[in-house]
Amino acid sequence: MQKDLTLIIITFAAVALSAVVDRKRTAKGIVNSLQMLFNLLSQFLLLVIFVSVFLTLVPPDDLANLLGQSLTSVGFIAAAFSGSVALIPGPIAYPLVGMLYQRGVPVTVLAVFITTLTMVGIFTFPIEKEYLGLRIAILRNVLSFFGALLIGLVVGGLL
Repeated sequence: MQKDLTLIIITFAAVALSAVVDRKRTAKGIVNSLQMLFNLLSQFLLLVIFVSVFLTLVPPDDLANLLGQSLTSVGFIAAAFSGSVALIPGPIAYPLVGMLYQRGVPVTVLAVFITTLTMVGIFTFPIEKEYLGLRIAILRNVLSFFGALLIGLVVGGLL
């Protein structure tokens, strides 16, 4: 909480300083930032609705069965691809993975699943492409996907 307050104070101080230096450019920057925020929020809201509907329609038991109760290459690959569908924020992803762990899904499979779940997003790709460009969006998703596979293999090797 203290860290958040410090960042807020620094942000307001920087904006105030910017306004002193060039009031028109600062006002234009604030307006542009708010427009981007509202555009992104509408897309993010659609994503949250989609994820909520998905998690409602696909019970954790079915997802646990998809990922497997024992460590297999099929479960590993299923975790990598099913986690890559949507880029889900951690506060949603962590409880889901906790439920899967309680249902017996191996930690190695869960490591791949949560890494792809929080780092790779097929449904969020259009948003990334719009803001980052096609090349960077593809590169980020591909590197994140292979990074997730590597993390899963490392976790599997450690356990």
